[in-house]
Amino acid sequence: MPPPSLADLIDAQLPQTQCTRCGQPDCRAYAEAVAAGTMDINRCPPGGLEGVMRLAALTGRPAQALDPACGVEGPLTVAVIDEAWCIGCTLCIKACPVDCISGTNKHMHTVIEADCTGCELCLPACPVDCISLEVVTPGRSGWQAWTPGQADAARQRYLDRNARRERAARQHAARLEDKAQHKLEHLEQLTKNTEVPGEIERKRAMIEAALARARLQRQKDSC
Repeated sequence: MPPPSLADLIDAQLPQTQCTRCGQPDCRAYAEAVAAGTMDINRCPPGGLEGVMRLAALTGRPAQALDPACGVEGPLTVAVIDEAWCIGCTLCIKACPVDCISGTNKHMHTVIEADCTGCELCLPACPVDCISLEVVTPGRSGWQAWTPGQADAARQRYLDRNARRERAARQHAARLEDKAQHKLEHLEQLTKNTEVPGEIERKRAMIEAALARARLQRQKDSC
């Protein structure tokens, strides 16, 4: 097994909130950017100043204050849904990077607090503003609020969520491809009653385009 890369070591020191406040899509992308020298070590508010010190020690770069453009250091928080206002739209479920919101369409949702990273991504997703943040570590801030175990668990939930969504996308693309292929094979029968000139060829072109898109999506998902 090869030794961990610098990106691996940096990623291991991040709180794994997947909050995107650093400007990257997730913690791993930020770790890789820091390792490559394309981003500063002070862009992780959930990691706080202690997180900056840890990254400084790993990279040999000078420690510096948190970049205020990314946010400020604060205590560990969790999201809480006001059940009286929740409309069951599922948008917060889709926004959550660690699958810690439970619920179904048109039914009240709830946050599994033990798994919530306080990333805040569900807040702007809620159309009725029924989600708020509650502090769970009063008087403590930044990286001190996170244990390595919590970060490892959050990372694994994020990876599991991504894998599940990729499987769902592949299955969806496969279903679309099968439907498009079926319609293409039975095009003449499906359009036998049409009297519009060129309608069959128009339909054929549309279905072939849909089939090409589905195949392209499957190819992307399999990479």
